Amino acid sequence: MPVQTTPKASKTYTQDEAFKASLAYFKGDDLAARVWVNKYALKDSDGNIYEQTPNDMHRRIAKEIARVEQRYPNPMTEDEVFDLIKDFKYIVPQGSPMAGIGNPYQIASLSNCFVIGNEGSSDSYGGVMKIDQEQVQLMKRRGGVGHDLSHIRPKGSPVKNSALTSTGIVPFMERYSNSTREVAQDGRRGALMLSVSINHPDSEDFIDAKMEQGKVTGANVSVRIDDDFMKAVKNKTAYTQKYPVFSDAPKFSKEIEAEKLWKKIVHNAWKSAEPGILFWDTVINESVPDCYADLGYKTVSTNPCGEIPLCPYDSCRLLAINLFSYVEDPFTTKAKFNYTLFKKHISAAQRIMDDIIDLELEKIDAILQKIDADPENEDVKGVERNLWLNIKKKAEEGRRTGIGITAEGDMLAGLGIKYGSEEGVAFSTEIHKNIALAAYRASVETAKERGAFGIFDSDREKENPFILRLKEADEKLYYDMLEYGRRNIALLTIAPTGTTSLMTQTTSGIEPVFLPVYKRRRKVNPNDKDVRVDFVDEVGDSWEEYVVFHHRFKEWMKINGHDIDKNYSNTDLDELVKASPYYQATSNDVDWLSKVRMQGAVQKWVDHSISVTINLPNDVSEDLVGRLYLEAWQAGCKGVTVYRDGSRSGVLISNDEKKEEEKEGNGIFPTKRPQVLEADVVRFQNSKDKWIAFIGLIDGRPYEIFTGFSDDEDGILIPRWVNEGLIIKNRNEDGTSRYDFQYKNKRGYKTTIEGLSHKFNPEFWNYAKLISSTLRHGMPIDNVVNLVNSLQLDSESINTWKNGVARALKRFIADGTVAKKEKCTNCNSSNLIYQEGCLTCKDCGSSKCG
Repeated sequence: MPVQTTPKASKTYTQDEAFKASLAYFKGDDLAARVWVNKYALKDSDGNIYEQTPNDMHRRIAKEIARVEQRYPNPMTEDEVFDLIKDFKYIVPQGSPMAGIGNPYQIASLSNCFVIGNEGSSDSYGGVMKIDQEQVQLMKRRGGVGHDLSHIRPKGSPVKNSALTSTGIVPFMERYSNSTREVAQDGRRGALMLSVSINHPDSEDFIDAKMEQGKVTGANVSVRIDDDFMKAVKNKTAYTQKYPVFSDAPKFSKEIEAEKLWKKIVHNAWKSAEPGILFWDTVINESVPDCYADLGYKTVSTNPCGEIPLCPYDSCRLLAINLFSYVEDPFTTKAKFNYTLFKKHISAAQRIMDDIIDLELEKIDAILQKIDADPENEDVKGVERNLWLNIKKKAEEGRRTGIGITAEGDMLAGLGIKYGSEEGVAFSTEIHKNIALAAYRASVETAKERGAFGIFDSDREKENPFILRLKEADEKLYYDMLEYGRRNIALLTIAPTGTTSLMTQTTSGIEPVFLPVYKRRRKVNPNDKDVRVDFVDEVGDSWEEYVVFHHRFKEWMKINGHDIDKNYSNTDLDELVKASPYYQATSNDVDWLSKVRMQGAVQKWVDHSISVTINLPNDVSEDLVGRLYLEAWQAGCKGVTVYRDGSRSGVLISNDEKKEEEKEGNGIFPTKRPQVLEADVVRFQNSKDKWIAFIGLIDGRPYEIFTGFSDDEDGILIPRWVNEGLIIKNRNEDGTSRYDFQYKNKRGYKTTIEGLSHKFNPEFWNYAKLISSTLRHGMPIDNVVNLVNSLQLDSESINTWKNGVARALKRFIADGTVAKKEKCTNCNSSNLIYQEGCLTCKDCGSSKCG
């Protein structure tokens, strides 16, 4: 197969030129424009941008699809493909295909996700390192990776090396997690899914691994749960774990209380949103590729978001259908769904997906050529080369595709149907049934022209529940499939569509709308014209408040005669939402059990899986999470994840014993900095310099500190009476982080000082990051003060900064703490303690507060 030789484009654009053109393309939606320019516009390693708007990208993709189409009968033209994908209206290649098709500047895969091998693999260090290297090699080519750890022997098992016994699963979770964090992917980090069977004796350790601060931060984790375990939970009976898992002659087994382990899963998910659950018997029994398990297609894990269960070395490419675009006369009494156009486009989408497999095979050939040309010796290159040969074999032989959707929430609203209602669930199920029938029919038609996938065997599939559903719904399709075969081993999924939905300007994937309307605030500059000042803060800054509407909610407003430029009050906005089809249909409104049942009903018509998160308010009970998981299993879901509002920002601990034993510096802070921290403001004076410190707090303990001058042109000026507020971590337009400080003025309005990092001397900022790092890792405050005091710095201003930091932090040292390595300046005694932040000599009573 020839390797793609697309000529390099010559015309280049600056970041600003591409952004401005894209901003016009997206009709003023700066977030969509920024995401497209940063993630998907064609660019080279030097940062040169070769596409000005998304339609340049769509033309690039259409040209490549049409090139592949020429290999087969009845080819689509470039313009036909372009009309289907332009403006993100109908068919939207997702992620890797969008960035990689026709891209001559990166040698990267078009696959969004991979699963790598462990079935039959050794859990020796050689086997472990092989998987580690395969994971890294895939991530550097832009792929997300999943693999299962059920083959690793449990903790304490005998091994014939210097350790004598196995360390179990958790250390290897850490290894693979750390590898993920090391690999950069064009400004983003790689994505990893680690799974383990509940039947494994170390599954409890796996479930607890991420509850300890700082552990396994580079991976999502999910537990493969079988029906016997769920029945044991339901009936409150015992369950037997084994190694090897499910072996008839295990080397090790133990009996556990299923309900006790279940409660731990539920608690951890309630506490931290992990682990996710994979109902593994449902996954395997429903899987069409598992009809070919003995030929290498046994499903062993999923991709990082869980929507594509895969066998070792298989991969998948994703594409989304914009459901809202098939609603005619949306938000009116005449609204209807255009099934004819919809089915026609599903057929074209499946054909395009098959073309993308050919393009992926070209990409793999380019990767193999790159490996062969690399100067390393053959031993070094062997693992990587064999990895891509294995992936190529699966792609050629199975030709797996991943057609999904976006805008389900907007589609229902456009039709006047309430998301989550019985009518909504029924309509969504009918839509996904139509997708399944149209896609499978297209795969059969493509097989007539191009041949079936290499190992197609109708006898193997005849008892598969999904195939039998197709037969019941459309017998002609079924018997045509028996005669001509099918081009692709599996076809469908529902993936998360975060950035895709930003560009389609719709709700994401199968999810309801998050919020139809919300408010933002922007600062008014003195020279601005035609602006409205809603209030002036204490430091004299003027602010305008403006409403942001969800794009399709705005469309509903226009169609129904509402002024989108009016300055609405909160009461007005509440009334607007109440009158709309989005009322009580947001992610926080939808009944959780009905959402789970909707997922189960739709899953019947999706041959892979569905990525969906059940969003819960902060105050829900653990019992509700358990009920949702149980309902998901009974409804026929293949997997489920819950997210309780705020659950990722709490203190994570590994078990109850660690709660009791935990001391200062033993993981008392969350793994990831929460976006918003409470903050104290401390003012102090060193010599003639006036200083200010912002100290971010978690549970009253210092977590970070920013300090600088408060009385010069580069300083921060806030009212003297402000002594507390919030430090908020935000993003600049270029994607870098910044820290803003927000406080309430005396009239209750929120005033924000943007960019603490830009207000202070860069040297102060860099040292602040250093000191903040020690605080975040839990070093006792008195030790941090000693560290700051011991810094050897030449600059007088930096030494002044050092004294200020020490003074600000001493306020947080617990009274009675013994001062180490300090002596009284009055009597030379070492018997010093901190008292209200001041050093106090217990012998002579003298005090020093500086």
